[in-house]
Amino acid sequence: MALLMNRVGPDGALRDACRSRVLESALTLALVERCGHRHAAARTRIVRYLERHRNSGNLMDSAVVAAALGRRTGHPARHQALDDIVSRVPDFAGARKRALVHAVFTMLGTAPVYDDPAPQALDVGALHPWAAVQAIAVKAILGRAAGSAPAGADDLTLLASTQRPGTVWEGNLLIHLSVLHALVDVPGMETIVDAGVRTALMHQREDGGQPFVTDTDTWCTVTAGLALCTAGAPRGVLHRIARHLLQVQHANGGWSYTDHAQLSDTDCTTVAVEFLHHLDADAYRHPIRRGLDALIAVRGADGGFPTYGAGTPSEACMTAAAINALSTQGQLHRHLIQAALRFLAARQMSDGSFPPGWSSSRLHTLFRAHLAVHPHLRQSPSDVRAMSERITCLVQASQNPDGGFGQHAGAPSDAISTAYALIVLSGHFDPAPAARAARYLLAQQRPDGGITSIPDMLGPRPFPYHVPLLTDAFTLLALGHLTGRIRPSRIVALGRRHDDARPAERTAP
Repeated sequence: MALLMNRVGPDGALRDACRSRVLESALTLALVERCGHRHAAARTRIVRYLERHRNSGNLMDSAVVAAALGRRTGHPARHQALDDIVSRVPDFAGARKRALVHAVFTMLGTAPVYDDPAPQALDVGALHPWAAVQAIAVKAILGRAAGSAPAGADDLTLLASTQRPGTVWEGNLLIHLSVLHALVDVPGMETIVDAGVRTALMHQREDGGQPFVTDTDTWCTVTAGLALCTAGAPRGVLHRIARHLLQVQHANGGWSYTDHAQLSDTDCTTVAVEFLHHLDADAYRHPIRRGLDALIAVRGADGGFPTYGAGTPSEACMTAAAINALSTQGQLHRHLIQAALRFLAARQMSDGSFPPGWSSSRLHTLFRAHLAVHPHLRQSPSDVRAMSERITCLVQASQNPDGGFGQHAGAPSDAISTAYALIVLSGHFDPAPAARAARYLLAQQRPDGGITSIPDMLGPRPFPYHVPLLTDAFTLLALGHLTGRIRPSRIVALGRRHDDARPAERTAP
């Protein structure tokens, strides 16, 4: 807890840099090489970064590095990487991800990975703004490679509108680079492209690579804020965090992953609402109500909740997150919660897991679904109760011999997956699995108090990115759940039977 408290800035934000990633580094290198010797030093640093990640063990990364550095890589390697990627995204996103991967290798100057994309892959009709801009850039890149008609004036105007010198649109460097690749051969766009490359290089990391996004400061702040609240951090620190969140709340009542983005998302909004409620529900009742209004405004007709915007597909993880936020209001939103629980139960797969979400670990959605259903078990139908039992059974069956948990069945243990699992185990009557998981987690702690783990968050799915502070936050959240479970609810008076003492109720999710 001390480490996270020390990371709270004077303005109340918790910040940590998004680490470099192969994908954006390779796309930046391809653009820099088009610019000649204007960025020679930056080019050298990117090449060195990619050389160090040549044999990372990640199929996509290896293929991208080979293509970026001009090494021959056959179709089988790229097809294998493509199949692996498509297998790890929700069904509704599969066609778009195939087109994106095709475009990535096209941007890197290699032959196409597969035939023309399916029409729905480039249909922007039901996409949120980020996905729409990405799809339009992909369409322009693939169209140019195929020798078809150039991008239309409206598409070019939209793409160019995302480019402002010194600013990465919505903080998303992958979209920024994709747009530049779409514009690079368009007459009259030379000045925009040159300025865009300079903007991208403003975010080059010390290791020479480029990140996925400029930052995830709001996501870090809400996640760490909730963890600190759950662990009983001093209220003065927590209120400082809350004041910052009020400053960055959007006009529609929602929050986004970074202070620099305009598109609010369900993930950040739900956690911000939970944090403010558990800190002081009365003092923050107005921002809480606005946050809940933003959530309800995007609710799907199926009872579920999407990540971004009304009319986009509902998802299991976001629905569980929304239930947790709505549940802070007692019975006020009972009809919405019950519909969302039914949606969640219908999306659970036979092994107890859920479709891919925004984490590499299947345990992320499991812990959020567990917290979502737990307060409503008594009044829920049998399918919802069965869902809860399957979650617990899957988590218990997934524990590795070292006490930790991996991202998927058979995967080696990692700290952040173990933190997710510990939240579920903390509510179970048998304390032994939770104790073993906590022991594993504490063994991953560094002398500075931080927790070492592998990358977990995804963006866009299924490409992982790494912000180490998030591991610290989720670990503290899990330990907060555990200590809330084992702490006595009252001091046992002298002479009172010890079996009269009850575990304390959790005061935060």
